[in-house]
Amino acid sequence: MDQSNRYADLSLKEEDLIAGGKHLLVAYKLIPAEGYGFLEVAAHVAAESSTGTNVEVCTTDDFTKGVDALVYEVDETAFGDDPVKGGGLMKIAYPIELFDINITDGKYMVSQMYSLILGNNQGMGDHVGLRMLDFYVPEAMIKKFDGPNVGIKDLWKVLGRPEEDGGYIAGTIIKPKLGLRPKPFAEAAYQFWLGGDFIKNDEPQGNQTFCPMKEVIPLVVDAMDRAQQETGQPKLFSANITADCHKEMVARGEYLLEQFGKIGAETHVAFLVDGFVTGVHGVTTCRRAFPNTFLHYHRAGHGAVTSYKSPMGMDPLCFMKFARLMGASGIHTGTMGYGKMEGHGDERVLAYMLERDECQGHYFNQKWFGMKPTCPIISGGMNALRLPGFFENLGHGNVINTCGGGSYGHIDSPAAGATSLSQAYECWKSGQDPIEYAKTHKEFARAFESFPHDADKLYPGWREKLGVHK
Repeated sequence: MDQSNRYADLSLKEEDLIAGGKHLLVAYKLIPAEGYGFLEVAAHVAAESSTGTNVEVCTTDDFTKGVDALVYEVDETAFGDDPVKGGGLMKIAYPIELFDINITDGKYMVSQMYSLILGNNQGMGDHVGLRMLDFYVPEAMIKKFDGPNVGIKDLWKVLGRPEEDGGYIAGTIIKPKLGLRPKPFAEAAYQFWLGGDFIKNDEPQGNQTFCPMKEVIPLVVDAMDRAQQETGQPKLFSANITADCHKEMVARGEYLLEQFGKIGAETHVAFLVDGFVTGVHGVTTCRRAFPNTFLHYHRAGHGAVTSYKSPMGMDPLCFMKFARLMGASGIHTGTMGYGKMEGHGDERVLAYMLERDECQGHYFNQKWFGMKPTCPIISGGMNALRLPGFFENLGHGNVINTCGGGSYGHIDSPAAGATSLSQAYECWKSGQDPIEYAKTHKEFARAFESFPHDADKLYPGWREKLGVHK
């Protein structure tokens, strides 16, 4: 059933919709199935995700029609005419009245918003591809989402740094990610903290029978205390509280605060939540139950809906926007092509959308109207040699970076690996040539020998220049 007469109005102008402030706008890439018209399918998407059904019903009244989602722009060949990789652009305006608010406090929720604009329309039979590319949230909605409460400024404060432009936070992930018992785990943490700032649990780490939380965490607290005393520097730990049940998450969080509180380090602990697998509920549970704790959003599994290889799902930029609306203090943004994961240099827009009060996205210029920023967390195959190029591409180093192999794979020690990371940041910040900088900074220099394949690729001739003959 072609519903374009009701669910499309191509006379609407985007600038007028934005100025009016009464619509949430979404840009999609659409590939219609064979035998279906582009506008016909676009209108079906608008209908399916708002007030429509697949047949005429007797319960629709004039008010219902007044909150129809409307297709307002189409470009049928925006991405080429290949039936698999091509497709067109369509934009839909959703009246804000469609979006659910809490009965407890009147705030908007991401879960229903997600369900509406990327819910059943993913499974419709009249398209072979529907990918959300960007969305615009008006001021009236922005101001009624939780947003972050704690951010990187709070971590800089713990570390004794300026709260503006406090710089790079050198971090790691305990490796191997599974298989360490409590004492080796805590010792691995201690060894890194002798040179670095931040340690996170990896996404599967939590409460395995061979490494119970109530055995390992007191040892980690002790390791932090010893490292802080030995180095004279504060340390940070991000503990995984991910769980199926909100009661279990809260119990884990309360236990962690109690344990770190024994050394006066409640603000030195962050809570990691696997936001893709637990969903909005897990993130919001942490945001609201622990409003003064840094909420570390780990996105394990997100590739199922964000991979560039898929014609479905959403662009990673949309994932970032959702995370900020939910209230994530920091979220993994990928390495922008500098690490081991899928990505490219232009993905710096993911960081900018999280950090800035206004950012031009793929299709919409999003203003955040004072909502606190979310910190980019950079992880996945990074080491000291890759960091200068990454910082140059991003344009700054105000990020948390967790290098597992990049720390524990250093030829000398985890502490030396940690130090090499901070040295890489200082090298880039000072504008020095990495080879010349390495000549006077041992840990960074030894990173070349630790990761020779990267060194060969990024810095040809490094062996001769650094006097390495093996």
